[in-house]
Amino acid sequence: MSSSLVKGAAAQAQATSSKAVTVTSPSSTPLHPVQTKQTPLAQTARHALPALLTCLFLVRFPALVADPVSTMTTTLPLTAALQVSYAVICLPAAGSHGAKPARKPRPGEKKRIGAEGTGPNAIATSLLSLLLSLLVMPFLYAAFVLFGAPFLTHGAHTFLCAAHLAVLALFPLFYVHGVDAAAWAAVGGFSAPFDEAFGGLVGGVVGAWLGAVPIPLDWDREWQKWPVTILCGLYAGYVLGRVLGGTLLWGRRF
Repeated sequence: MSSSLVKGAAAQAQATSSKAVTVTSPSSTPLHPVQTKQTPLAQTARHALPALLTCLFLVRFPALVADPVSTMTTTLPLTAALQVSYAVICLPAAGSHGAKPARKPRPGEKKRIGAEGTGPNAIATSLLSLLLSLLVMPFLYAAFVLFGAPFLTHGAHTFLCAAHLAVLALFPLFYVHGVDAAAWAAVGGFSAPFDEAFGGLVGGVVGAWLGAVPIPLDWDREWQKWPVTILCGLYAGYVLGRVLGGTLLWGRRF
């Protein structure tokens, strides 16, 4: 009889431990890729706005070479306006139905009609996301300096370059993920799945890094001065990463 009691206690302990694993496993659910809105306007804008961003940079490139600080200053509000338009039209705001996987209704629970339309305000979310992106600029400035940017000179050049990186690559991520710690841990660890927002970040960072290659070359060209090539790589990498993240690489991970 004592052996049967021991077996029963062991079976109960095993069932309890398996139940604990079942309860705690949902917390380790990986981050899901963010799907853009499927409306005709959103699908048109997600292709048109990268083209407009590219055209803006190409038109302003001669002025960028001639006067980097003035050109980056006047171009930044236009870039921010395009990014805000892209986020509001194409991306689901943080906390909305489209920014996270849809939850199946529980047994006996009625599906709420129109629940998707009662999410956060897109304009307010975009403004808050823009503010958060700008608050990160000092850290990006420090990162540029650590990677070789001039420390005692060209401070305005580096700071404005950090501002463009924040508006391009970080703003969409703040818009779709907010300040969710788990989502940003996945983004910072490069374990997040590719979507347009994360693809833009990866492309922008890699492009800016590759953009530094022509600077030390002994060509004596005006466009080699800091940070023209960095900005070229940033914009080109961001657009390419955003397009690939929303198409060929969507849902994939490193």
